[in-house]
Amino acid sequence: MTSTVAVPDYTTDAFFGLEDKWLPTADGELTHYHELGEGTPILFLHGSGTGVTAAANWWLNLPRLSEQGRCIAIDSIGYGQTVVPDGTEYGIREWVRHAVRVLDALGIDKTWIVGNSLGGWLAFQFAIDFPERLLGIVSMGTGGAKLTGALAGHSNPTLTEEGIRTTLELFVVDKTLVTDELVSLRYASALNDTASDRLAEVVAARDRDRHALPLDFDVLARLDIPVLLVHGVQDVVIPVSRTWDLLTVIPNADAHIFSQCGHWSQVERSDEFNAVIADYLSRHGVTGK
Repeated sequence: MTSTVAVPDYTTDAFFGLEDKWLPTADGELTHYHELGEGTPILFLHGSGTGVTAAANWWLNLPRLSEQGRCIAIDSIGYGQTVVPDGTEYGIREWVRHAVRVLDALGIDKTWIVGNSLGGWLAFQFAIDFPERLLGIVSMGTGGAKLTGALAGHSNPTLTEEGIRTTLELFVVDKTLVTDELVSLRYASALNDTASDRLAEVVAARDRDRHALPLDFDVLARLDIPVLLVHGVQDVVIPVSRTWDLLTVIPNADAHIFSQCGHWSQVERSDEFNAVIADYLSRHGVTGK
């Protein structure tokens, strides 16, 4: 893959404890990602909150789950530090195709996907469009639900530190997890040169596709891969009923429901989350060798 894009002068904040990697994935497109571990590939797809990045979504999970396999966490196009050419289109299928380009550039034929919110929605659209490339799915608070209640507020983010704090506090039951440092880092990410002017565009594309490209449940009813659905009972962004809807359709789906937990189960219940996911992956043959 040839790219004319120079690697940005950027280092992920030490708070997250992750090294930066860069990968040419298309002409003029340079994907920013983090990679830990060896063995079975596991692609991590983040959600869509203001200032989200792969690091800010998965920093508490990658070190532990990299003991289980080769963990690859990307900044999707339109988010974080991934560089895109002018005129790039955003949307569910475009984000899925970007994930496929990452796999192609890394020489990976088949992968697991672990996705949070938007990332979970992408995982299932990936399964619909590219079933031959997928080994299994772990999805938390799967996105694509109708735009109601708190989700409507999530769709219209306020680009200030207080606005980001308000958004993050929607994600958790334990508000003490939303520290000043985390808010400041998310705000800085939302303002960075490669993301700030794309915020409205990516949010509009996501919300357009709630109606234009809902998940095809008829196709998911024929899905023949292992699926684990994770949800917090107190998730006010994506109601826990979303997991039930998927669970009753997908033949090989299991579910794990966390009590006293919101939309950010990988953060709010990180230790238990990591143990549940590691055990599930292990039981389905995912190894770090």
